Amino acid sequence: MLIGSFNHSIDAKGRVTIPAKFREDLGDKFVITRGLFGQCITAYSYERWQPIYEKLMNISLTDKLGMQVQAWILGNANECEVDKMGRILIPQPLKKLVGLGKDVTVSGLGNRVEIRNNAQWSGMNAINFDELSEEELRHLESFELR
Repeated sequence: MLIGSFNHSIDAKGRVTIPAKFREDLGDKFVITRGLFGQCITAYSYERWQPIYEKLMNISLTDKLGMQVQAWILGNANECEVDKMGRILIPQPLKKLVGLGKDVTVSGLGNRVEIRNNAQWSGMNAINFDELSEEELRHLESFELR
């Protein structure tokens, strides 16, 4: 199950440890790419990646926004292989694109893993639910988390 968060450091060679409990679900080989929201890298198991890939490949060439999303996701996608130490190499262009520094949080979000700067992850978790707007609260209610 891809849940929980772990703090790790990206080493000088651009490698980061993927927690063992995440490797069980992701496998020894998986796909990383640019996340759509916020500055992060998203990791998908091949099983989860395949339907995303197929949907992206079915975007019409006349769909301007769809083609941009295809470029964002596929153009920044990389196949990763976990080394003997449980690390993956994050390509420098992808690391630079999403602004990853040395200290990162690796978070399991159910069907994917995200890698973000520690400061960004802390900021996301600093939300005070008492300060949400009525519209945001209605949207949360639609999730029916009871």
